[in-house]
Amino acid sequence: MNNYVLFEHPLNEKMRTWLRIEFLIQQLSSPLPVDSYATALHFFRNTGDLLDVLERGEVRTELLKELDRQQRKLQAWVEVPGVDRARIDALRQQLKQCGSTLMSAPRIGQFLREDRLIGLVRQRLSIPGGCCGFDLPTLHIWLHMPQAQRDVQVQSWLASLEPLTQSLTLVLDLIRNSAPFRKQTSLNGFYQDNGDDADLLRLHLSLTEQLYPQISGHKSRFAIRFMPLDSENGTVPERLDFELACC
Repeated sequence: MNNYVLFEHPLNEKMRTWLRIEFLIQQLSSPLPVDSYATALHFFRNTGDLLDVLERGEVRTELLKELDRQQRKLQAWVEVPGVDRARIDALRQQLKQCGSTLMSAPRIGQFLREDRLIGLVRQRLSIPGGCCGFDLPTLHIWLHMPQAQRDVQVQSWLASLEPLTQSLTLVLDLIRNSAPFRKQTSLNGFYQDNGDDADLLRLHLSLTEQLYPQISGHKSRFAIRFMPLDSENGTVPERLDFELACC
């Protein structure tokens, strides 16, 4: 699928939050090791954004509900003839384990909120250039400490998110694999359909077309309008084939 781009669009607020958290956690791991101002500011900015997202809703409660819902869905599959029972049992055990770990974990993000360095940097991020050496001497000296010392601290911050990361990864993996991709065709750059209580739209689009989807809607109905990357000279074919999964 190298010639295709995968787009994902949430159909409810819960999924919107989960995808943002997943994105931010992935960003936290991408600049490691933290060994310069550039990688440090990337790390701390994404940490601050993650804490902002976590403070807005009941992330733990919603995830626990979803872990339970996925267990019930798997239970319904047990009686289907020819199903891989060992695989279902393993997934149910995994869901149960993630639920127990998440339930017993401290408040999500609390370890990061209470860290002095993260707090100091977070306060200065909204100020243009506010994290330079004279503004934040704490960060300046931290970046001159031995790399191994920084690595240990960064890993402890990431480890504090592990109960969230494990549960979210499993839940999103099950949701994404809950529906197959099917070929669809848009007419004059427009496509609409029923959502059938889906949480997530996944769309494969050919890279050669240089188009992107603008998606609106919710779990019961959605619409997709395809737009050219080059808004002045790009064109949208009258008939456009793409692949769509309603998960």
